[in-house]
Amino acid sequence: MRITKEQLKGIDKYKYSGIDKSILSKYVLGPFWTWLVTLFPKTLAPNTITFLGLCFVFANIFTLLYFDPTYEGKVLPSWVYLSWAIGLFAYQSMDAIDGKQARRTGMASALGEMFDHGCDAINTTLEVVLCAHALGMSRSWWTVASQAAALCNFYASTWEEYHTGTLYLSAFSGPVEGILMICVIYLITAFHPAGPGFWSTPILTPLIKAFPQSLNLLLQVNELLGLKGSWRLERLPANVAFMSFGALGTVGNIFTAYSNVIQARRKAGKPIFSPLLGYLPFFTHTLILVTWLHAELRGGVSLVHDARLLPFIGYWGMAFSYQVSQLILAHVTKSPFPYWNGMMVYSLFGMIDANSLWWFGREPLVQSSPVAANVFISMSFFVALFNYIRFAREVIWQITEYTGIACFTVRHKDASGKWVENGVPDKKSQ
Repeated sequence: MRITKEQLKGIDKYKYSGIDKSILSKYVLGPFWTWLVTLFPKTLAPNTITFLGLCFVFANIFTLLYFDPTYEGKVLPSWVYLSWAIGLFAYQSMDAIDGKQARRTGMASALGEMFDHGCDAINTTLEVVLCAHALGMSRSWWTVASQAAALCNFYASTWEEYHTGTLYLSAFSGPVEGILMICVIYLITAFHPAGPGFWSTPILTPLIKAFPQSLNLLLQVNELLGLKGSWRLERLPANVAFMSFGALGTVGNIFTAYSNVIQARRKAGKPIFSPLLGYLPFFTHTLILVTWLHAELRGGVSLVHDARLLPFIGYWGMAFSYQVSQLILAHVTKSPFPYWNGMMVYSLFGMIDANSLWWFGREPLVQSSPVAANVFISMSFFVALFNYIRFAREVIWQITEYTGIACFTVRHKDASGKWVENGVPDKKSQ
């Protein structure tokens, strides 16, 4: 991808703005992060710290693939779930201090925000995969729903930042409280004797055992709300309750984000409804992917309840990372909103092909059999991965050349255009 001269000039106008309303972040994690960053030498680039944090999550994924490569939902050794909690907390911590390290080293830049958000986008999908497994849901539509909700949360926050110029973190946000909540899920799964099976038990069972009279109240609520089957409150599994809570959080985040956009647009004297068009790329691509998965319900090759779900989720995650990174690039370069990208076209082909038997009465071209589907879905993941790496490489190279601030080393360009270590005076200034 080629960044235009106009976009590069937009980077000169970039200035990070963030509002964090989290009490936990302010009084507990904030002081910890301030201390933690002092343990890292000033010779370590902030983006390197971010990437090292992401490597902890990569290690967690590798343990999952080692013990359960087909994502069947096998019960893993307790230490694996414990390592997931440690890895995620390490990622959160290193993701939180990269900005502090940037200020310590004088390397704060638009590229830093892009790299940070890009890693966050990748981590979002990886944690969906890990958390769904820890909750005992693995190959299920709940994992698909969780992926859609988690990515929607991320997209809404990025969309909000594009239109307001500010990254808002509410009193309960995904990067802070949400991550800690997932860490707790991993810890409970690690130490509870039932492991992931614990999350299949009704969440209100302890309440009913402690206060038997509460069952009558729950039954009345069931009748009032018309709840049936496993959705009845006394039968509601803990994992379903958690997923439902996440869905409510997603809806709340969308409304909060739009509220902040309305305030910013009114202050700037701009229309308040046109920004909503920015949701079209995300929801369109999500609908395409879900329809692709839906083909198994109409005679197509199984994707959701098969080992193919894991590479498919991987494809979805990398395609989303590409989509949201384009949005972040538009934000830092003051460019027009990106409404489409090539991966959406690729997904559209996969969706039409998977549903061709149902829609057109003919066999799919590339997903006509389980083996063919295996090859195509796996290939799709690598296509999306390569596309995102290509995009990231090109953007990093162009921005570092323009700003004169390195990505993974604490260096800058001197007056003569040569890369030198920070702290080394420019030759022409001597």
